[in-house]
Amino acid sequence: MHITLTPMRRDDGLILSRRGDVLTINGLDYDFAPLPEGAILPRDAVDCPWLASDVTREGGQLRLTLILPHGADAPPEAVFPAPLLLTTDGPVTLPGSAHAKETADA
Repeated sequence: MHITLTPMRRDDGLILSRRGDVLTINGLDYDFAPLPEGAILPRDAVDCPWLASDVTREGGQLRLTLILPHGADAPPEAVFPAPLLLTTDGPVTLPGSAHAKETADA
C-alpha cells in the first residue's frame, strides 16, 4: 500500500492501521480488497474525510493520498512528509507522531 500524505494544519488527530487491503482510519475500516488491478475508486465514492485522492491499484499495490494533520509547532517531517510504503500489517507510524508524543510527555 502506497500512501502519499498531504499536510494540513489541524488540531484533530489521525490514527492508521493496515490489515491487508483494509485501512483503518480513526477506528473505521475501509476495505479496498474489491478494487481490481488498474481500477480507480473515485474519492467521492468513499465516505472518508481523510481521503484526499482517488484510490487506485497499480502493480497490485493500492495507492491513495490522506490528509496528515499537524499542530502549529509541527516538525519538518510532518510539514513535508515522505510517502509511506506499507508492506506489513499493524499500526502505522505517521511522520511527526513521535515528536507529538515527546511534546505531550514533556
